[in-house]
Amino acid sequence: MKTIVICSGGLDSVTLAHLVAAEGNLSRLVSFNYGQRHLKELDFAAACAARLNVPHDVIDLLSVGAALTGSALTDDIDVPDGHYAEETMKVTVVPNRNAIMLTIAYGIAAANGDDAVATAVHGGDHFIYPDCRPGFAEAFDAMQRAALDGYADVALSTPFLHRCKSDFVVEGARINAPFAQTWSCYKGGDLHCGRCGTCVERREAFHIAGVDDPTQYEDPEFWAAAIAERVNG
Repeated sequence: MKTIVICSGGLDSVTLAHLVAAEGNLSRLVSFNYGQRHLKELDFAAACAARLNVPHDVIDLLSVGAALTGSALTDDIDVPDGHYAEETMKVTVVPNRNAIMLTIAYGIAAANGDDAVATAVHGGDHFIYPDCRPGFAEAFDAMQRAALDGYADVALSTPFLHRCKSDFVVEGARINAPFAQTWSCYKGGDLHCGRCGTCVERREAFHIAGVDDPTQYEDPEFWAAAIAERVNG
């Protein structure tokens, strides 16, 4: 199946791109500039496309993102420290972000004769992000099939929907995915901060998978304390 992968440049989506490429199914990467706090992640997405020798579409959603206010990813709001599975992390929700991106990716797939759109949502996203949950994925796939009925047959591929982030590390290690060539941190500094939700979850995923984490963190020890606080709190 010719498959588009939505790629942010992060650990999950870059690993997914490499997995799809290893199966011989990758057609292109699609990334989005929606006014996120930094564009560093898009450089990693571009590098992934170049490495895998596929086209890379970067879609400008700046005007859309400007209207989706109230998120720490698009507004002048501090990104909280801690684990994803905390109420404080809900400030990182960008309303309908995945739904908007997937709709555009489906259109690109239909225009290019692709068979599927793959996205790297996983079980760890379900607590915070409603458009990463199984109910959304099933409903969205049905909606898009109706939207393209008679024109194109494009499926939604979510191979990690019922799995966890550490599974990306396990599967990526199996095919030697370049984990060091990915960017997760919401804060966009010279190094991963090690304290924001996505940094903590990234570090935890390598720990659970039993795979060496090549990432350099400004605070490499914070993740353990954050997880302990969540477990004991």
